Amino acid sequence: MNKLKGALTSKNIGAGYLYFYVHFICEIVCFYMLEELLGDSIFLWFCPLIYDALAFVPQGIIGYISDKFPKVNMGIIGIVFLCLALIIDKLIILPSIAFLKYLPIIIVAIGNAFIHVNGAEVTLRASNGKLAHSAIFVAGGSFGVISGKLLSTFNIPYYIILILALTAIPFILLAEFYRRDADKNDLPCKNFNYANPKLSAGLVIALAVLVVFVRSYMGYALPTSWNKTLIQSVILYVTMGVGKALGGILSDAYGIRKVATLSTLCSLPFLLFGDNLMIISIIGIMLFSMTMAITLGIIASKLKSTPGLAFGFTTIGLFLGFSPIFFFKISFGIVNNIIISVLTFVCWIILLKILKSRGEDNECN
Repeated sequence: MNKLKGALTSKNIGAGYLYFYVHFICEIVCFYMLEELLGDSIFLWFCPLIYDALAFVPQGIIGYISDKFPKVNMGIIGIVFLCLALIIDKLIILPSIAFLKYLPIIIVAIGNAFIHVNGAEVTLRASNGKLAHSAIFVAGGSFGVISGKLLSTFNIPYYIILILALTAIPFILLAEFYRRDADKNDLPCKNFNYANPKLSAGLVIALAVLVVFVRSYMGYALPTSWNKTLIQSVILYVTMGVGKALGGILSDAYGIRKVATLSTLCSLPFLLFGDNLMIISIIGIMLFSMTMAITLGIIASKLKSTPGLAFGFTTIGLFLGFSPIFFFKISFGIVNNIIISVLTFVCWIILLKILKSRGEDNECN
C-alpha cells in the first residue's frame, strides 16, 4: 500500500493530473465535432480515417520539433487550433468545395496532435523516470472521447464546448512549471532505464511499436457484443482509461517487468471469454490497456534526449493498429480468438525480451 501511495504522490505528479484534464478537454472537443460530422453518411467512413491520420501520424514530427525548441508551448498552439476548428465549423459558411467540407476536422486533428505532444513532453520530462505521470495524462483521453460523444448526442451548444476548450489554458501553463528542471538537461529522460541494454535502440523501438500496434488493433477487433447501451459504452471507455493509468502507477510501485508481463498474459482468458459477459470483458480490456505507458517508457529509455519523438513512435503504432478496421474486420469468432491469442503471446514474448531483467530499478522506495 505504501508503494502505491508513493507512486501516486511521487515528485512532480501534478503534471500528470494537470494534463489528464487537458487531454480530457481535447478529446471532448475532437469527438464532439467528429460525432456531429458522422451524422452525414458521406463522412461515415472517410472522415474518421482523415482525422486519425492527421491526429496521430504527425506527432513524431511535431514531437521532434518540440524537442529542439522546448520553449515553444505546443499545448497552447493546440488549443488555438481546437477553438479555430469550432469557430469555422459553426460560424463561417464555407464554399461548397469538397476539401473545405473537411477543413474543420483537419484543423481539430492537428490541434489534437499538438496537445498530445506537449502533454507527453511535460509528463516525461517532469517524471524523473517514473511512468505514473504520463500514464495519468494518457488516461484522460478515454474519458474525453466518451464525454465528447455524449455532449454531441445531447446537442450541447458549440459555445459551451468552446468555453471548455479555453479552460484548458491555465492547466497547460501551470504544467510548464514542472518541466523547468528537466529542460536544463541535455538528456531530459536520463532516468528512464527500462529497456534491455543488450538490444539496439532501433530494435527495441520497432518491437515496442509492434506491441502498441497490437494493443491498438485489439482495441477495435475485440468482440464486445455486450456493449449495447449508453451506460455500457461509458463503462467500456472508463475501463480503458483506468487501465492506462494503472499501467504506469502499478509499474512505479511494483516494477515494470512484473506489471507488463502479468497484465498482458492474464488479460487473455478474459478477452477470449468476455464477448457476452461485460464484467469478464472489461477486466481483460483493463489489463491489456496497461501496456500504453509501459511501451512509452521503454521507447523513452532509448531516446533519452527526445521525449517528444519517443511519444510520436507510439502514436504511429496506434494509427497503424486501428487503420485496418477502416477496410475490413474479422467477424468469425474462432478465427478472431486465434488471432487474439497469437497476438497476445507475441506481445508477452516481446515485452520479456525488450525489458530489463530487473524491472525494479525504477520502483518507488
